[in-house]
Formats: sequence, structure tokens, C-alpha cells
Amino acid sequence: MKRNHFLDNLAAGRPQLGLWNNLRGMAATEIAASAGFDWLLLDQEHSPRSLDELAISLSVIEGCGTSAVVRVGSHDPHEIGRVLDLGARTVLVPMVETAEQADRIAAACDFAPRGIRGVSAQTRGGSWGNDAGYLQEARGNICLILQIESLAGLQNASGIMAAGGVDAVFLGTADLAASMGHLGEPKHPEVQAAARHIVELAASLKMPLGTLTKNPADCSTALSSGYAFAAVGTDTAMLAATYRETLSHFISTEKGNRNE
Repeated sequence: MKRNHFLDNLAAGRPQLGLWNNLRGMAATEIAASAGFDWLLLDQEHSPRSLDELAISLSVIEGCGTSAVVRVGSHDPHEIGRVLDLGARTVLVPMVETAEQADRIAAACDFAPRGIRGVSAQTRGGSWGNDAGYLQEARGNICLILQIESLAGLQNASGIMAAGGVDAVFLGTADLAASMGHLGEPKHPEVQAAARHIVELAASLKMPLGTLTKNPADCSTALSSGYAFAAVGTDTAMLAATYRETLSHFISTEKGNRNE
């Protein structure tokens, strides 16, 4: 069975730099994966990517030697199971607010008697039945990340982190800011204070913590302040910013020419 290098790096305490992949299509995924990031997140919550496209994207990322992280769109055990069957080995689950939710999500990642995941090795995840040890070894090679991104999640963070089967947590500051009454202000002092609390709590519980930032400076700060893994931005935002900057340059140049 192929090793989950993302999980191995977490266990070894090696910081990991990533990128958020929202864009559909093999080319967009391959460009991002081949750039050299440690991990690339395939977003199934805010992206229209189909399961067929997800399977192709997983293959492309693996071929580039990068670790794939898949964010599912809900807590639905069926959705989580299908993503695992497709071969995802690291799964990020959004909006986790209680220890009970954490327990149910963890159960969706494991076969009976420990969990509730449907049993099948005739899947891409099980190498189409060619991996004789898959059913016994699958859970040990899965990295489950739970996303804390609301006031309720913040208040129940210690219980979420202590739930069995949780390998890492992820702080989503955009939704956290909104739930705290600061929509669009993830750098509001109250939100940043809450983020520091999560960093300290995760450190005390020896729980790897990740986050998404918007620029290299913020990402470097995150990785140096206790985060085990961080994304430097999203492909869509980076592409849009490049387009705006390019257009702005030519608009400024044209105005300068007219004034000469």
C-alpha cells in the first residue's frame, strides 16, 4: 500500500507548505502540483469538481510527487466513503463543532467493527482488489483533518482535538470571523486572539494544526508560529490577482503615455 507522506510528515514534525486548488481541469491541477508544493488541496466544498474529475486529479497529483488533501463538502459518511474509495488518503472535513461530530466523522473513515465505512477493496483506493492487505491497513494510512471554523467549534475545540481517530485540525479563519460577527475581517483582533488560543491548545495537546493564508508573508508567519501545515493561497485568488496586476500595469502605462 502506498504510504501517506502527508501523514508521515506530520508524525515527524516536518512543516508542510501547500496550495488550495479550486480550478477544475487536469492542466490546472498539474500546473499546481508540479510546482513543488508539499501538498495540494482539492476543494469539493466550494468547487464544482465532479467525482470523475477528482479521481483524475488525484492521479495527476500523485504522479507529480505531491500529497493530495481532499476537502469534502459535508459530514455525510457516504460522501467521505466515496472519496476514500477514490483513493484519497488525506481528508479535510469542514465545520466541525462538537466532539460528537468528530466521533461520527472518524467512524466514517474506518471499517467495522471500529467504524461504519462500507467495505469494499474493489476500488481505486484498494488498488482494484490487488492490495491484499488493504482492508486491514487502510485506516492506518488515512489522515483525518477536522476543520474548526465557527464560534461553537472554538468553544468545543479541546473535545474535538481529543476525539479518537483525529490526526490533525485545521483553523478556518474566514468562517470563524463571520461567526464572531466580523464577516470579511479574519485579521480582526478578536479573531486573531481566538486563532492564538487554538494554536496554544493544539500545541498543548500535541495536535498538528493547519490553516489557509492569503500570501507568502502570512504563510511564513503561520509555519513559524506553531502551524504544522499551511496553504499559501488559492489558485483562483492568485490567478485573479495576477490578471488585475497585469491590467493595472497597462492602464497606468497608457495614462502615462497620454500625459506625455
